[in-house]
Amino acid sequence: MRIPFDNSYAQLPPQMYTAQLPTPVKAPQVIATNAALATILGIDPADLAAPDAAQVFAGNHIPDGAAPLAQVYAGHQFGNWNPQLGDGRAVLLGEVVGTDGIRRDIQLKGAGPTPYSRSGDGRAWLGPVMREYLVSEAMHAMGVPTTRALAAVTTGEDVYREERLPGAVIARVAQSHIRVGTFQFFASRGDMQALQALTDHVIARHYPDASGPAELLDLVIARYAKLIAQWMGLGFIHGVMNTDNVSIAGETIDYGPCAFMDGFHPDSVFSAIDQYGRYAYSNQPGIGAWNMAQFATALIPLMPDRDAAIEDFTSAVHRMPALYEEAWLSVFGAKLGIADPQGDDRALITDLLDLMAKDGADFTNTFANLDAAHARDQFIDRDAFDAWAARWQTRKSAGAAQIMAQANPQIIPRNHRVEEVIQAGRTGDYAPFHALLAAVTAPYAPLTDTTAKFARAPSKDEMVTRTFCGT
Repeated sequence: MRIPFDNSYAQLPPQMYTAQLPTPVKAPQVIATNAALATILGIDPADLAAPDAAQVFAGNHIPDGAAPLAQVYAGHQFGNWNPQLGDGRAVLLGEVVGTDGIRRDIQLKGAGPTPYSRSGDGRAWLGPVMREYLVSEAMHAMGVPTTRALAAVTTGEDVYREERLPGAVIARVAQSHIRVGTFQFFASRGDMQALQALTDHVIARHYPDASGPAELLDLVIARYAKLIAQWMGLGFIHGVMNTDNVSIAGETIDYGPCAFMDGFHPDSVFSAIDQYGRYAYSNQPGIGAWNMAQFATALIPLMPDRDAAIEDFTSAVHRMPALYEEAWLSVFGAKLGIADPQGDDRALITDLLDLMAKDGADFTNTFANLDAAHARDQFIDRDAFDAWAARWQTRKSAGAAQIMAQANPQIIPRNHRVEEVIQAGRTGDYAPFHALLAAVTAPYAPLTDTTAKFARAPSKDEMVTRTFCGT
């Protein structure tokens, strides 16, 4: 397999990573590959079917030009400071500049232990690999900035959690794997050489219009505010918004105990490790601002006037709620077929969400069918919905149907469908995975006899109320 590597992170100061080879596995086999993404990366899609593809994506064979490494970072985990984290089960193979001119990382997640594994085995089991592949590719198809999946392979080895489980590796692609926690690591240690080098690298790589740390902060905040608004518009709950899981590139990263809501409730929590609801659906905007405050704090040591920087950076963080509100209004306005949403439309949107929460209306299906007569079937209090719909009809824009069709997916990776796929995969049956992948990567297509089942909300017996991290 020929991968046109052009590595830059490996040229940064050595304290920013550890050179690290993946740990070979016994008998890798390909589950899925992404030919369209490979083409963007400058990889011949035919190479994905070559005999050595499984060996490359499992980490057994290192392609020419790779510079394998594990990145170090720190982070606030559920609000608690952890001074050293890092890639505990991932190895960055290297970077490529794609045919679109964008530089991206190729990382193997589940590639074995690193110096940052903290006694973990460095491996991933099949379930989280399949979930990340499905959800990240679905998010991309829905227009949300995200890491992507280039390939998934089984390892031929078991991993041990509460039980023996089949091992797997995902080849993950991102504009970078640099996190807020990466900045926090060096700032907390007073390592100004590394912090400055990291800042210069991020500006050159992601924000070339930024003249320094202050403008970098503004641009990251703006991108992150828009990203969270997109999550909210899909009923998506990240589940673990720790600062080490916040991408500086503004992409959704680290699909651990993530979930999409079925019945709408603003306080929904799915993650089994989020016992107090810190990262509940409704808390995501506020936590986003909190995370940006930590990023701002990490940048302050680079500023010549600390007191002035604290004042300026505090103001920058305080501007995030307004940026989020603007993005949220745009997202939900489109979902209602409003081309130019105004501040007064917030009441129309929130009144619908309140009705949905009261009656437990399915989030995705309510919006997907809002222009159809059976949308009211989602509601118990149909008179209340009818009264709301009458107001809405007077506000819709010309061409509302087209606006809504592009803003409201018919199909999302519903938790119970993902769980079905994982259980089938444990028996070696990957046909359900590929069927669901095909459906979620065409989320706005009209439903067919084949895909309609993926749009159906779960029955009570099918509901998945808890999701789990892969470690």
